[in-house]
Amino acid sequence: MTDIRRTLLWVVFTMSLLLLWDAWGKHNGQPSLFSGFGGTPPAAAPASAVPGGVPGAAAVPAAAGATPVAAAVPGAAASAPASEQVTLTTDVVKATFDSRGGTLVKLDLLDYPESSDPSKPVELFDPQRHYVAQTGLVSSVAGVSLPNHLTPMTVEVGARALVAGHDDLTLTFRSAPVDGHILVKTYTLHRGSYTIGVRDEFINQGSAPVSPQLYLQLARDSVAAEGGSRFYSTFTGPAMYTDAGKFKKLDFKDIAKGSAEHDKSADNGWVAMVQHYFVSAWLVSGHAEREFRTAKVGDDDYTIAMVFPLGEVAPGASKSFDATLFAGPQEENKLAALAPGFELVKDYGRLKLLSEPLFWLLTQLHALIGNWGWAIVALVVVLKAAFYWLNASAYRSMAKMKAVAPRVAELKERYKDKPQEMQQEMMRIYKEEKVNPIGGCLPIFVQMPFFIALYWVLLSSVEMRGAPWLGWIHDLSAQDPYYILPLVMMGSQLFQTWLNPAPPDPVQAKMMWIMPIAFGFMFFFFPSGLVLYWVTNNILGIAQQWFINKRLGVIGK
Repeated sequence: MTDIRRTLLWVVFTMSLLLLWDAWGKHNGQPSLFSGFGGTPPAAAPASAVPGGVPGAAAVPAAAGATPVAAAVPGAAASAPASEQVTLTTDVVKATFDSRGGTLVKLDLLDYPESSDPSKPVELFDPQRHYVAQTGLVSSVAGVSLPNHLTPMTVEVGARALVAGHDDLTLTFRSAPVDGHILVKTYTLHRGSYTIGVRDEFINQGSAPVSPQLYLQLARDSVAAEGGSRFYSTFTGPAMYTDAGKFKKLDFKDIAKGSAEHDKSADNGWVAMVQHYFVSAWLVSGHAEREFRTAKVGDDDYTIAMVFPLGEVAPGASKSFDATLFAGPQEENKLAALAPGFELVKDYGRLKLLSEPLFWLLTQLHALIGNWGWAIVALVVVLKAAFYWLNASAYRSMAKMKAVAPRVAELKERYKDKPQEMQQEMMRIYKEEKVNPIGGCLPIFVQMPFFIALYWVLLSSVEMRGAPWLGWIHDLSAQDPYYILPLVMMGSQLFQTWLNPAPPDPVQAKMMWIMPIAFGFMFFFFPSGLVLYWVTNNILGIAQQWFINKRLGVIGK
């Protein structure tokens, strides 16, 4: 019974290391130990071969009568016609569009500097990485050509920057007729918003009725965004939501193998590309029948799309379709207001039920204090206060164990060849001193889910990105530049080891001193907000444990 408490503590340490190892593996492309996780359009085969298929790599002519292009990834076709790029700038984004297909090929988030180079804004969409947003038309009837995201378009004249007194900025593309079929694409950017209104209008100038289908697609490579760490990982990849299937992440590897499981059709839902802190998504309000498609379309290019039937359009008639493209930070409350389940792109791990109220409490504290660093400190104080009596019970048990440790050590030496008698004598001592060998562990296990949930809150909240604390900490999402917090954490861990009863086994005792050093070293590479949380928790725990040990007279024993 003597080593039960210590064994449980070792379990805590081991599980922590296992979680870190799992994160390391996921960061390097290995499957998680615990979970079961662009470019061309979503159909792998040509549209002519697949009814309703989104245009494939060798099926879509660049314009009416042109030779089929080699690939649908922007820039991949050497023979592609020259295109014009147009840039619109608002107060929060700088968006670049390509007249070839009217595709959004680049998007800078002006309020979010790059972690590696603060002089540059985060580039969410990036043509060099094939991360783009595309729309276009396909037909379920073989031989019917329609404008798509490869079709050259002309740009209508208009403002290119948001000016005072105006809250919206509009850009319109118009395709040349493809067998008499025209696509007019209009983007509307808004002041202070990461949502872009997108209207696709199909005009049938042909001689026969047409039943077009509109696709809304996101394409990108599988490379994770910069700013992560080798010691933890967050999800990067496609995601989708329907009322029936709920939120689902789709692993790039599963898409490549054709084994990605997701709803294929619904009258609701959205598709997205998720990365740490940021997300892009196609959102459509109301109920409308749609298909969901994913595909690998190049060496490292993947797509996720929704396809909507527009119904029959008679000659001389037109039909338009409105959608919203979101491309910006994962601000939970704002995402929740845009579409059902959209806030779920913020990754809370498996403790979402605890993480959400903790994040709410953190935001309330920030509203009062005005600094995210001090809000983290205040949140840990609140949690420590909530668990005060539980912790007090644990620390009293540890203090009593430390007080009887010399007697237990002497007992083990005396009865080292008589284990049964040794256990009986140890139980007698524990009963006389009213010591519970596992009393110091139960409170730890009760609190672990809360602190793991808080860990994920701090790891996933974009509000920490670029948020200062004090002095040398200018970004709570980045590691401490001078490693002061990790060193303080390591010191606090060592001090807590000194406060706890020493194991009678010399090898085990040495390991108890080595573990805080090894554990602390890992935190050299963690975001400073997470380290601040652990340091605050350790300091408050030390204060409470010191007070109890002093009352029981075991300090220094």
